[in-house]
Amino acid sequence: MYLDGERWRGAASLGYGPDGRRIRKKLSGATKAEVLRKLRDLRSELIAGMPVPDDRQTVAAFLDRWLMASRPGQVSEKTLDSYADTVGLHVRPSLGRQVLRKLTVSDVDQLLAWKRNAGYRANTVRIIRAVLWRALRQAEREGLVSRNAAALSAAPRVRSDEGRALSVDQARALLEQVQGTRDEPLLTVVLAFGLRRGEALGLHWSALDWESATLRVTHAVKRVRDRTETSKLRTRLVIGELKTARSRRTLFLTPELVDLLRRHRARLAEERIAIGPAWREHDLIFPSALGTPLDPDNVSHWFSRICRRAGLGHGHLHELRHSGASLMLAESTDLYVSRRYSDTPASPSQKDVYGHLVEGQKRAAAARMSQALHTPNGSRNGSQSPPAPGADAG
Repeated sequence: MYLDGERWRGAASLGYGPDGRRIRKKLSGATKAEVLRKLRDLRSELIAGMPVPDDRQTVAAFLDRWLMASRPGQVSEKTLDSYADTVGLHVRPSLGRQVLRKLTVSDVDQLLAWKRNAGYRANTVRIIRAVLWRALRQAEREGLVSRNAAALSAAPRVRSDEGRALSVDQARALLEQVQGTRDEPLLTVVLAFGLRRGEALGLHWSALDWESATLRVTHAVKRVRDRTETSKLRTRLVIGELKTARSRRTLFLTPELVDLLRRHRARLAEERIAIGPAWREHDLIFPSALGTPLDPDNVSHWFSRICRRAGLGHGHLHELRHSGASLMLAESTDLYVSRRYSDTPASPSQKDVYGHLVEGQKRAAAARMSQALHTPNGSRNGSQSPPAPGADAG
């Protein structure tokens, strides 16, 4: 240890590296006592099994390594793209030059506060914190930081946005715009079950059981970045399995929906014959004119045009997620049944009260939804619609 001008400097030997060269860590401070303290802290960290502190590794450098090495294979491509966007747009510009091991809770709090004051939505701020928390959790496991600054930061309060829900009359007005066209089955299924757009576009014929009138939701169509070196495209469409067990579920179809899908399949068979070798078979129930997956963004634009033609103004396809439960409630369906039928999340207390939904209840809910959408005033030719197979008699 020695005095160099106005600063004290010291060094510690940390053994030898893989190349056989001695590893030395240099430290400095305003006083001799400060340097001695740093040497003691360094020794304690090494005894505890932590790696040699790197005062040069920045937050940006670590996040780049985390995205490249840690995430692929652990999360879906779509999620990885979301992580990369959040890091590139929000974290790196603000915290990227900060030394990783010196990142503080105050640094993270200031970032989140700046985003809120800049007008970003609370959910966007929540995502920024969540991505940084996941990355720093890996840094904590590797011993690069002593604590997760994002985990200790103040979590933003996110208010649920219920969004617009369609009435029964509005839903019928939408269906009138596509009646008898190739688009009718897609809109009907999405509206009836409140599916996400990617889930609807990922439905497969092989997951449809005609005899039991059930349809399994197992896949989704997503647009992800194209990471292949030979491709000239920035993004590509993929058909991937749904991530969670809750997302993978069974839809119970009414006779009207079964008949609609049979006619839709016959139409697709005619299209496939007419197109010939240009057809690309993916077993999709709702493919493009060439058999390939439909682009989710294009489907959103298509839905918006239908809303305007129906006099409903600009509409978002995600609104149909809310409409499924609302239409069920309009038909006096049990609250828990309506939530599970359309896959709208229910609270744990509601699950405890209502318990598991049996098949008969789901089929009865599907029958009431079909009646609401397709039968004016709840009847056809003056008579009630027949119950769906398996529906409860009571």
